[in-house]
Amino acid sequence: MVRIGGSPLFLGTILLKTLLERRAEAFGATLPLIGAGLRLISFAQGPLSHIRKDRGTNGPVEQKDQDMIRTLVAALAVTIVALPAQAQKLSLNEISRYLNTIKSAQSSFTQINADQSISTGEIMIKRPGKVRFDYNPPEKALVLAHGGAVYVLDRKLNGQPETYPLRRTPLSIILAKKVDLKTAGMVTGHSYDGTATIVTARDPKHPEYGSIQLKFTGNPVQLRQWIIDDGNGSLTTVILGELQQKSLPNRLFQIEPEVKKLNRHN
Repeated sequence: MVRIGGSPLFLGTILLKTLLERRAEAFGATLPLIGAGLRLISFAQGPLSHIRKDRGTNGPVEQKDQDMIRTLVAALAVTIVALPAQAQKLSLNEISRYLNTIKSAQSSFTQINADQSISTGEIMIKRPGKVRFDYNPPEKALVLAHGGAVYVLDRKLNGQPETYPLRRTPLSIILAKKVDLKTAGMVTGHSYDGTATIVTARDPKHPEYGSIQLKFTGNPVQLRQWIIDDGNGSLTTVILGELQQKSLPNRLFQIEPEVKKLNRHN
């Protein structure tokens, strides 16, 4: 049985934090991917300290705690691998071309929510207009975009999904049939910090819908992370694993089969 007090998993997070800090010094900049890694470490240490306090130094770790730690360590490993991938700032044309090549793809993800909690799961993207966020327990939530609408289904509540128009979320920018970041007024920020190209974009016709900050590494170009600002100061960060091109059937993005499946099991 794994113990929290001096467990290899806990010591591993400390080691990863040290490695990230040293990488930051080597690159001479506060890199966004390193920053995300250090944030994940700080969140990991917070819950671990809380568990130690509640259960005692030698208290056992519940399975969900072990899963969370493994997820954090995996996310940080991706972060370290990604660091040397790019040598220069990517142009908006390069990024637009790359996003338009993403037709059907899948990846794991780690999400830092507005309340600083962490969720994990699997994301599937099928452009244009389709995305699926399948969250791991304990959340058991499902978010689908299909047919111009976003559906949020809480499997624990066994109710009908909430829905709102896809155009009201900044994620619609990268799900468009043709992505063109050079559209007038769309991009409000385009920078490079030594490792990642950072692009902040919004719907120029509806800036009140919020913005999305995208982070890319190069050689080859890869989308690594995004931060969605909902326009009211609420930020949600999604850190991607390795985004793999994969053929995905349309039924995975339809809400009706998911509701029927939920009703059959209850």
